[in-house]
Amino acid sequence: MLNRRLFSQSAAALASAVLLSTPVASFAADEAPDAMIKRLSNEVLETIRSDSTIKSGDVDKIMVLVDRLLMPHVNFRRMTAAAVGPGWRKATPEQQKRLQDEFKVLLVRTYSGALSQVTNQTVEVKPLRAAAGDKDVLVRTEVRGKGDPVQVDYRLEKDGSGWKIYNLNVLGVWIVDTYRTQFGQEVNAKGIDGLIESLVARNKANAAGNGK
Repeated sequence: MLNRRLFSQSAAALASAVLLSTPVASFAADEAPDAMIKRLSNEVLETIRSDSTIKSGDVDKIMVLVDRLLMPHVNFRRMTAAAVGPGWRKATPEQQKRLQDEFKVLLVRTYSGALSQVTNQTVEVKPLRAAAGDKDVLVRTEVRGKGDPVQVDYRLEKDGSGWKIYNLNVLGVWIVDTYRTQFGQEVNAKGIDGLIESLVARNKANAAGNGK
């Protein structure tokens, strides 16, 4: 059970790394979504294996990488809006920016420690079930290594610049849906500012726990 949990954590960390720290590169806007996920997964695996500070879960290094690379393949605004729920529409632009910033830190800190478990994993992308003109697709993958494979699925939308990830599923759990429940309770109890304060406090506590 312990090995299964660690492997699942490393798969989740890999998926989040794909979301948050993919290398900036110039690729055709018509690159297929499954091909994009395969490419990004391989690039992230190689980056983690070759950079000992990232592999060790160094949050500061990971955050610098995330900020520098600007998350070019993720609609992070949509992710954050979906996680916050109806309260997002009532938030000011400044509140929305703070929510995105703190949510990004939360995801990085949540999965950074599990990066140390990424070793010999490979990613198998399942055949894409989508019509040629679809603008919203599901890309299913399996992260393979020691133990049973871990299911990791991605929701992507197509915009003018290509495909963008806006949600991911690890072992049947969609990340945005999980946080929507938590964030909705905070907004109902304390409003948008209360949610921001809660995220700030949570991130500070996580930083203190990591010795940062």
